[in-house]
Order: sequence, then C-alpha cells, then structure tokens
Amino acid sequence: MTDSTAVHFDLDGTLLTFDDYAAVVEGAFRDRLDRVEPAWCEHYSDRFFEGFEALRPDPYRRAMADVCEAFGLDADPTALVDALVERECAESAVVPGARDLLATLDCPLGVLTNGVGRVQRAKLAHHGLLDALDAVVVSYDVGAHKPDAAAFDAAREALPADRHVLVGDDERADVAGGRAAGFETVHVRGGDPGVTVSGLDDLARVL
Repeated sequence: MTDSTAVHFDLDGTLLTFDDYAAVVEGAFRDRLDRVEPAWCEHYSDRFFEGFEALRPDPYRRAMADVCEAFGLDADPTALVDALVERECAESAVVPGARDLLATLDCPLGVLTNGVGRVQRAKLAHHGLLDALDAVVVSYDVGAHKPDAAAFDAAREALPADRHVLVGDDERADVAGGRAAGFETVHVRGGDPGVTVSGLDDLARVL
C-alpha cells in the first residue's frame, strides 16, 4: 500500500505576499480618518505584535483601541480594523505558481498559518483559494503559534495522512518547527535546512 501524503502551506509569505505591509496599515487609517501619522502606525504595530505573540484576544482591535486612546483619535477601533482587513485582502497577491500548484497536487491540501482565524480565512476567500484546500489551521484557533508543536499537531489532525509536508518561507517557524514536529519541510526562497525551492512554480517537481 502506498503511503498517503498531506501537504500543508504557510499563508503569508508563501501563498500570499504583500508589496509593502506598512502601506496596508497606513491605508486603513486614511480610509477611515482621511489622514495618517507615522507615530500611529508605529504604535499600532508595537501593540499588535505584543498582543499577537502573547495570544491575547482580538489583537487587531486591542491595538487599534490603544492607538485611538494614546493619540486622542475620534475613531471607532472596530471600523479601523475592518478597513485594515479590507486592505490586507485587496493589497495581498497570490504568489506566482500557487494556483497552478494547488490545482496540480493530487493529495490532501491544507494551510497552517500563524494569524487570527477570521483575517486569514478572509484573505483566502478573497483570492478564491478556500475551495482548493481541505483544511485551514490558524494559530489563534489552536492557541499556539508555529514553531510550537501544538500547531503542527492540529494540522496533522485536520489532514490525517502517513506523511506530512510543510511548505513555508520562515526558517524558524516553518522549517525548524516543522522538522521538530516530524514534518518534512520545503523552504521557499532558499535556505537551510530542508528541501529548498526558488518558488512555488518549482515545488511540484520537488513533491
């Protein structure tokens, strides 16, 4: 009997990319307030990543609320978050070769991504990628970010198979984390350890 294989993809930086994420944050403020200050964006990023790494609830809204309070902005934090998510969807792009690869691979396919569930799924839906996937595992839903083994365990449970492959761009979270959890790994954009490919259009050959 041939062993079954499941392939899991990281999302940001692997299936999707941004030309300039800082412009996404700036655009969210402009969309709702018609202006933006660099200090707002810096404060938002500091507060967001502080909350995100600690897995605090709703890190997007908490960070926006903190900006509004710190700078006395007359704005609805929820509306600012909605604008940010809209920008993330609109200004992200599917990496060249990703759609063809997902259509070509004849095995269970999933996404294993660090992030907040509704935001990551919104981006996948915006780009029409959800139908190509059999499972989407997001770190906030699991309660653990890659490279924590719990994230990989959740992906393994979501797509039962004999062999699991993780494709990602982050050497620590994806490659080192995946290997420690018993996944085979493919590092997109080059690097060590694991199999290395120059881009997703080269991945089908490797798999």
